[in-house]
Amino acid sequence: MFYWVVKAILGPILAVLWQPRAEGVENVPRRGPALMVGNHLSFSDHFFGPLPLPRKITFLAKAEYFTGTGVKGLASRAFFSGVGQIPIDRSGGKASEAALRTGLKVLKRGDLLGIYPEGTRSPDGRLYRGRTGVARIALEARVPVVPMAMINADKIMPPGRTVPKLGIRPVVKFGKALDFSRYYGMEKDQRVLRAVTDEIMYALMELSGQEYVDRYAQAVKAELEEEAREARKEQSADSRERRRAEKERRKEERRARRAEKKAAKAAGDSPAE
Repeated sequence: MFYWVVKAILGPILAVLWQPRAEGVENVPRRGPALMVGNHLSFSDHFFGPLPLPRKITFLAKAEYFTGTGVKGLASRAFFSGVGQIPIDRSGGKASEAALRTGLKVLKRGDLLGIYPEGTRSPDGRLYRGRTGVARIALEARVPVVPMAMINADKIMPPGRTVPKLGIRPVVKFGKALDFSRYYGMEKDQRVLRAVTDEIMYALMELSGQEYVDRYAQAVKAELEEEAREARKEQSADSRERRRAEKERRKEERRARRAEKKAAKAAGDSPAE
């Protein structure tokens, strides 16, 4: 119920402020389970993606959305819990298995399940390699897979920005459902899982027009964060060096002034010839 209340309130506001556009809504099943797979550009994907659909999408959302502190953390937790989103632990192993089982339960109910195969938001607007958990869910649940491509969402709320930008029109494109029935019963074959995942990512690339990078986004993010840390260290070192140089320059000036005063005094005290 809360989901529809939030949608009824936010929908008109988002429509007026950003005039979002949707294409291919007819490709989403009107009833029955389906796996909605999307690229992940921004926090706002959670709003603009499901907006044009008459059905609820239950997303597997990262656990951090439910564990934040302070006013922002409380608001995030209340929103994601209220609209029925499911927290997942992305640490791998048993945590990933639990997330998969939770997703299967949603599909078994006949609902729409949303998942971002990249596992995290794109750090630079490009499309990154998908994780094979999406293929396992698709094959075990034996449901159609509908690509859902977000466009311009990263311009509205880039990573790190808390206030959305106006004047940018987001677009969501729903592609034709992908049928992987030829792989049913093969969900434990890693080569099959990779092939299915890559086919899903290719469909998203075609829909979104993004450049594809055959690397995991999380690894690229880690590299960028490390580069940023190194840059900050260098800036800090440069700043300290500049302060030391400025301090030394002032010392030299003071020494020079004292020397001039001493010389002037010595000249004044000398007996006239």
